[in-house]
Amino acid sequence: MLRRILLPSILIILAYGFWISPDFKEIAAGVSIFLFGMLSLEEGFKAFSGGGLEKVLRKSTDKLYKSIGFGVLATTIMQSSSLVSVLTISFLGAGLIGLAQGIGIVFGANIGTTTGAWLVAGFGLKVKISAYAMPMLVFGVILIFQKSKTLKGFGYILAGLGFLFLGIHYMKDGFEAFKSTIDLTAFAVTGLKGLFIFTGIGIFATVVMQSSHATLVLIITALSVGQISYENALALAIGANVGTTITAIIGSMSSNIEGKRLAGAHLIFNLVTGLIAIVFIHQIMYSVDFISNIVGISNNDYTLKLAVFHTIFNTIGVLVMIPFIGKLVIFLESTFKASEKTYIGIDNAKYLNESVLELPSTAMAAIRRETFHLYENAFEIISHGLNIKRSNILSDLTSEQVIKEGYSDTKVDIDDFYNRKIKGIYGEIIDFSTRAQSHMGSEDINQLYKLKLANKDIVEAIKDTKHLQKNLVLYSKDPNQHIQEQYKNIRKDLVELLRSINTISITKEEEKVLMLLSKAKLHAQKYDFIANGTLDNLIRNGLITNEMATSLMNDSSYAFDISRKLVSMAEILYNYENDDLLMDDEEIQTMLNQKDN
Repeated sequence: MLRRILLPSILIILAYGFWISPDFKEIAAGVSIFLFGMLSLEEGFKAFSGGGLEKVLRKSTDKLYKSIGFGVLATTIMQSSSLVSVLTISFLGAGLIGLAQGIGIVFGANIGTTTGAWLVAGFGLKVKISAYAMPMLVFGVILIFQKSKTLKGFGYILAGLGFLFLGIHYMKDGFEAFKSTIDLTAFAVTGLKGLFIFTGIGIFATVVMQSSHATLVLIITALSVGQISYENALALAIGANVGTTITAIIGSMSSNIEGKRLAGAHLIFNLVTGLIAIVFIHQIMYSVDFISNIVGISNNDYTLKLAVFHTIFNTIGVLVMIPFIGKLVIFLESTFKASEKTYIGIDNAKYLNESVLELPSTAMAAIRRETFHLYENAFEIISHGLNIKRSNILSDLTSEQVIKEGYSDTKVDIDDFYNRKIKGIYGEIIDFSTRAQSHMGSEDINQLYKLKLANKDIVEAIKDTKHLQKNLVLYSKDPNQHIQEQYKNIRKDLVELLRSINTISITKEEEKVLMLLSKAKLHAQKYDFIANGTLDNLIRNGLITNEMATSLMNDSSYAFDISRKLVSMAEILYNYENDDLLMDDEEIQTMLNQKDN
């Protein structure tokens, strides 16, 4: 309802402004060009967001001071705290970072956004930046039309900077011309009343433009030509800081619960920071004058003093909130709780949400993590299908001890498990992958195809377990010790495989991972009972019946397929798809001997 009213209202106000004042058109055009420049910058930085994003994030945000530093740097480069906040929600939604790390990035983004005010006040208004804008636009547009993703990215960044500079130029000229028609200083309001009124105007302007940076540039350009008073400009800057949280809140609407918590943290932080700035406005203004004298800023250079003010109150806000991050996380987790499942026992996707589609890299990370989630559920189904307790597989018990203690006295309903814990997630992964693919390049699409194959392998391994389960339950208790032993060996071998994959998932030693994958591949050859003579020996010596032989032959094939598909899945998920890296039997034995020695 609000959106339906807001857009027509803005259009009517703009149309009225264009009608009464030609100079207003120049200001509005400047704002529009500036915002378009920010969109171009966003496109440019997205082109460089792939590759080792997950690794960079992990290293850059493992400590609070690193998270804050990452937020400062990212916002300084991108010149948009709103964009950094939305991207952080995307990272959080994909599971790349935790809530505390996300809060650190948002805190840093609020400090980083102050660099925009310094650039505009210190450079943009002192130099004719339109002269720099034209070459940037020319080279930027040429690069945008190139096929290379990297060149396109640089092109969008150059064009974005060109549009930013051009927008500032038009806003400044528009306000200078506007002053001869209408003097906005006549509407200045002093005291506490003016502080609250102009704070509200700053919030409204930022909500409309969806960019505190654009609002600040508008404030600075208006202040530079004397269209607003210094005191009112400070209030507008406070309002811009609070208003930018709306962008994060809108971005979190399509995210998972973690994204909503981060948006809540952003809102709390900016409200607290704004409140501090309003309550201690005079003390902060005194600090601005003190620092300005030290660094050589003249008393009447109000644009630079506004940049100093913006930096001081954002830094104070971060320093005040840092000690409470732990408590803030607890509060947000207790306030924003994950919604209960509609049907008890049905599992849904954890990481797939609209916010992670913001970047191809976060979409890929989310799909990858969802595949791990799918495998966790499959691990439970497969182990129970083999009549084995999952906890025992992950314990230090020998494989002999693991299979001795069964999970259930009756056959587990694999179809029920599949419908509750696999089918929904698998369907969501396939649907989400199709949508994510439309924003990806050929390299990402190829990787996505492999991930879909990994998911397919997981699902098919479960179906093979269902076929295997029937005779496994029957012959594991058969009076014939020979057939019982064969099915016992199948269970033991699959226990070892599941243990190997679990070890692979928690180890960082590439050599060990390669050895385990190679060993698992060769281990599967044991299921070829015809080739290795096991089946022939059992029949020839009359140790099992023909019916048992047929069942064993079929079930060995199912066991082989389970092993092959799970190994294939592990190779894709742990990025060891290249068979040339895997070792042969002799190399494995040599490595094992070296380990023993």
